[in-house]
Formats: sequence, structure tokens, C-alpha cells
Amino acid sequence: MTSLPQPVADLSADEARRIALRAQGLLGAPDRRGGVRGVLRHLGAVQLDTISVLARSHELVPYARLGAVGRRTVEDAYWTDTHAFEYWSHAACILPVEEWPHFAFRRRAYRARPHWNHDLPSGAYEQVIKQLRAEGPLTATELGGAKNKGEWWDWSESKIAVERALMYGEVVCTERRSWKRVYDLAERALPDAVLHDDLDDAECVRRLVRLAGEALGVGTRADIADYHRLKGEEFDAAVEGSGLVPVRVAGWSKPAWADPAALADEPRGRHRTTLLSPFDSLIWERARTERIFGFTHRLEAYVPKPKRQYGYFAMPLLSGGRLLGRVDPAREGTTLVARHASLDTPKAVRPMAQALVEAAGWVGCTDVRVERVGPEDLREPLVREVAAALRAT
Repeated sequence: MTSLPQPVADLSADEARRIALRAQGLLGAPDRRGGVRGVLRHLGAVQLDTISVLARSHELVPYARLGAVGRRTVEDAYWTDTHAFEYWSHAACILPVEEWPHFAFRRRAYRARPHWNHDLPSGAYEQVIKQLRAEGPLTATELGGAKNKGEWWDWSESKIAVERALMYGEVVCTERRSWKRVYDLAERALPDAVLHDDLDDAECVRRLVRLAGEALGVGTRADIADYHRLKGEEFDAAVEGSGLVPVRVAGWSKPAWADPAALADEPRGRHRTTLLSPFDSLIWERARTERIFGFTHRLEAYVPKPKRQYGYFAMPLLSGGRLLGRVDPAREGTTLVARHASLDTPKAVRPMAQALVEAAGWVGCTDVRVERVGPEDLREPLVREVAAALRAT
């Protein structure tokens, strides 16, 4: 077994936490000039998900960093002028368009080993490409229908074909329209400057390891590999040439690597108080979240309702660089409903009220109603603070 390199720095757990927050754009003044596109490039990936409570996750991520940026502004920033593309990274993610060449290794892997067992009739794939070429960007419905008449996962031939073309890189998703992917030919939709697949696998993986390290600030092998869902052995082969440096973090049982720029000065600045999507890259990996923040969080949307502890889409509360609790929100007309607010400390009452009222204003709600609160003796203080925050808006 190859010995690990000597760490270049020893970090306290608190230093690692602050480095991670700054790297994720949640400590220090936000880059408002860069806006949503700046957030995307800074993070390297923004995860998509079907669930929409306050808003969809890819809207919540820039909101958490920039504040109440318009929701239409968010969508336009991602999709106009081909600034981004959608592909498989940590999961289905919006990615900066300049990173298209660095996912060539994954496109090649999909071509070599298709992930579906669906059989396509001869000519079905070619027909979808022909139709896109003739008619321009189309949804799966417009290509002939997304589903057969069976169960919800029973995709139509055209849907299977176009998703396969997406994985292979012959087709790209140029936007989401009513949550449906809009497909176009890569050769037509992407800028000529990025439309090439001539980087070898090693170069692609080195770049993604570097990007993940920069986005995390500091992380273990598992943290960094998981950011773009690389295999551990891919990370091992790439880390030495990635530019990341080995560090030791107090209390971490595993070796870690850091972005050298993150070590250059002490993280300082204003902490953001906000609600986080469970799919936010600050907290999307549970083991890392527990290690850095001492906070256990699980998305319970797919847990049977009687077994949920915190609610369907509980959003962690970030304040002062700590995770202080969570809330399961809902919208009823112009009222934001805190169905279940769980506060880890009385000090979380005012930040939770502030975060709820700010989120309500962002999504067009004029009132906030607090329902269940844990511990119960914090319910009345939270209701009072919410009322005060509403009066101040």
C-alpha cells in the first residue's frame, strides 16, 4: 500500500468548518456581481430534484447564498445563452458549460456500459436524433410521448432513446420547461469552444477532483470523490496531480486534502442566516455534515409519514456558521407554514424567525404561521419573534 504524503498543515475542527463554509459561499460577502452564474461556477455543480416546497432545490441553492434573487432570474441565469448544461454529476446536476469536456470520461463509460436494460427497436435512437435535427429543441412528450401506458417508470421508446443520447453526449438538456427536460443536439446547442471529447480519462478526473476540492475547501477522500460521484480509485489516481494538498484535521479519523488557496488566509466575514435545501452541496453528504457540524440530517420525503421525525422536506437552519435546527415548510396561499420547527437551542429562535420571514417574502408569501415546535416551550418565543420580524418587513 502506498504511504500517504506528509500533511502540509494541521487544522482544528473549527478551522475546517470555517474553510468549508467560505468555500461554499456561505461565509463572507457574496459575489453579487457574479450572481447566480457566479454561484454555479463557484460550486461547480447544483443538484436538481423533483421536490418543490418553497421552491425547487436548484433555486434554493443560490437563494441561500445571495438572498432574495428573483426566481425567474435564477432560471434565466442557468439556461439563457448556454451558460450551463444538465448532466450526471453528484446526481442530476446543473453544471457550468465550460466543464462539458471534463465529463467526456463519463460519456465514454456510458457508451461502453449502458445503464439500462431497455431494448430499443432498430432505428428508434436514430429517429430521435433525426427529429431533433429537423425540428429543434423538444421535450420527450413532443418527441412522441415520455411514457407507455404501464407503471410510471415505463418509459416510451422515444424517452429511452433520448435519455440514452443524453448520457452519450449526442444530446443535451438545454432547459427545464414545467420540469420537463428540453433536449437539443449537442453540436447545435453547445459553444464550439467546449464541443470536444479529446481529453483522456485521467485529465478529466484530475479536473473534477480539483474542482471538488475547491468547492469543499477541505475534505476527506470520500468527501471529494462523492462531490462528482467519482470512484475511490479514480480519486487516488488523480489527487497527486490535482493541485490539492494533504492536511490533517483534528478529530477527523481519515486523511484529508485541501485547496491550497483555502489555506492562504483565515476565513472571515459575515455569516449567512438561511434555510438550506437538503440537496445543498454544503450538506448533501450526511457523514461530512455530521463530522463538520455535529448535525445529523436525513431527507424524510421518502420515509413513510408515521416514521418521519422532522417532516417531509425538513430544511436545516444555518446561522452563525452552525446548523441550529430545521423546519418542514409548506405554502398555503400567501402563508408560509412552519409545519414542524425543531430547534437545537433557544439561541435558534430568532435566526429561525428571521429565516422563515425572509423565505416567505422570497416566495411571495405575506404571512408565516408556526405550527408544531420542538421543544414545545420554544413555540411561543418563536411565534413572538416571527410576528416581530413580519412587522419589521
